[in-house]
Amino acid sequence: MGIRVAVAGASGYAGGELLRLVAGHPEFDLVTATAHAQAGRPVTAVHPQLAGLDLVLGATDPTALADADLVFLALPHGESAALAAALPETVKVVDLGADHRLRDAAAWARYYGGPHAGAWTYGLPELPGQRAAIAAATRVANTGCYAVATTLALAPLIAAGAVHATDVVVVAASGSSGAGRAAKAHLLGSEVMGDLSPYKVGAHQHVPEIKQATGATSLSFTPVLAPMPRGILATVTAVPTGDADPHAVLTAAYADAPFVHVLPERTWPHTAATAGGNSCHLQAAVDLDSGRVIVASAVDNLGKGAAGQAVQNANLMFGLPETTGLSVWGIAP
Repeated sequence: MGIRVAVAGASGYAGGELLRLVAGHPEFDLVTATAHAQAGRPVTAVHPQLAGLDLVLGATDPTALADADLVFLALPHGESAALAAALPETVKVVDLGADHRLRDAAAWARYYGGPHAGAWTYGLPELPGQRAAIAAATRVANTGCYAVATTLALAPLIAAGAVHATDVVVVAASGSSGAGRAAKAHLLGSEVMGDLSPYKVGAHQHVPEIKQATGATSLSFTPVLAPMPRGILATVTAVPTGDADPHAVLTAAYADAPFVHVLPERTWPHTAATAGGNSCHLQAAVDLDSGRVIVASAVDNLGKGAAGQAVQNANLMFGLPETTGLSVWGIAP
């Protein structure tokens, strides 16, 4: 018997990716999967890609999850805190929602609304000191998808003093799975295909998380819905403080990070190259005209941006190599 794992919110896109990764994990034993409206249906009726996974979705309540060693919460923002609070302290929890990411209660109220549930250990192992913090934690707040792509591109540059923490500009395009599985007219195939559209301009909820994780003090963020099912491509620009080589700074920062690949110079990230894997691809340059540092970052929003990152965190929490059950390579084409 391996580590007993339950997935709450298993009917969604991130939940389905969690089921795929957990079911194939050499040390995890998937024992429970829960949902709301889809409760009572076989997993394969909701996720046909998981043919052969003989499991029925149960109702999402604490009693269904309490016997697990590890619970993944893949629930909408604002729904994780109450459920997590009802679980025994002996159960380790990784929350893929935003409920426990922010330390600042005022920032939570401004971007999410409602009561602040308090901060857990932040689940981005590549940040300095976070591997040890995650390994010692029983409750971990998984990163947001845009936050992963942006933080990995920006945090080392600010930490090294290579760029100013002010006047950071990010434009990031995401696949439609980042909006969740609920039926919405603007996410229909006929609406998304052949179109790019910005949304939540100047008010996206990942802004305070990115500032918290990177040390940025001023951030302009424009998210864009892209006509693809999964992936994020972020372009991050900042003002340099001197003549430091941003490519060299990133390369040094991630020398021991198995899932972060700083690409050879003049090779630029592609979302397709990260699809299905848990990696982030980075490239940096200096704009010839403005002199700004530019970093392009690609991740799979369901992989390193959600389920893959959650499994990476769980591996550390249970003393396993962080790469266990995860691929560093994508599946393109």
